Amino acid sequence: MAETRQKVLLLRHTYNPDEVVALGARLCYAQADVETLRERISRKDQAAFIAGVMARGHLSVIEHATFTFAIEGVSRALLAQITRHRIASFSVQSQRYVSMQGFDYVVPPAIAALGGEARARFAQQMETISSWYEEWQRLLGDAGEKSNEDARFVLPNACATRMVVTMNARELLHFFSLRCCQRAQWEIRALAWEMLRLCRQAAPEIFAHAGPTCVRGACAEGKASCGRMEEMRRRVAALGDTDAPEGEKE
Repeated sequence: MAETRQKVLLLRHTYNPDEVVALGARLCYAQADVETLRERISRKDQAAFIAGVMARGHLSVIEHATFTFAIEGVSRALLAQITRHRIASFSVQSQRYVSMQGFDYVVPPAIAALGGEARARFAQQMETISSWYEEWQRLLGDAGEKSNEDARFVLPNACATRMVVTMNARELLHFFSLRCCQRAQWEIRALAWEMLRLCRQAAPEIFAHAGPTCVRGACAEGKASCGRMEEMRRRVAALGDTDAPEGEKE
């Protein structure tokens, strides 16, 4: 058993996502055929055009761009949150087919901040739960899937999992507006910011103004606002300063 940390990889994304979006948008208003449009788009920067399309709310065209992430070192508590975003595809490590003996776990920062004794106590509690899990596996007959599926009922939200997630760009914009917000839970907020960083590198025009709602205007939280609008805007602007991500395009 061990503490684990969040890791996010952008596995694949639509090839030249900004150009695909520009093509979809221009096709709606043009008499030219697709090959002609492709040639025109390749010769000219589409940044201003995409910005205008998105400002007018013509967001269906950005659904043509998809992004697939590998995520690991996150808790089952996070899994319960991210799967609420239903316009997405998820492949998640099964607790029926995969034994969770000696499971890795996520330590909340607030617990880690309490210091060594508290962190050690949390680790001991995870060890205890693991022993309970293994006890139930034995009592249920150590029958793999059959024992795992019921033994897992004693596992904690801290138990780590891994998944592959695919979303289109429009759903990602919605995801970032909610989950990059300071009022989002800390773990999914950290995930959202890292996903946004990777998306900004892959499709800078589509995600130029992505992030919490305060990046684009007034905070959607109203009186519950954290009041950190300028900080959030600086943070989003800084995402454009990093190198392009590794990974394949399709």
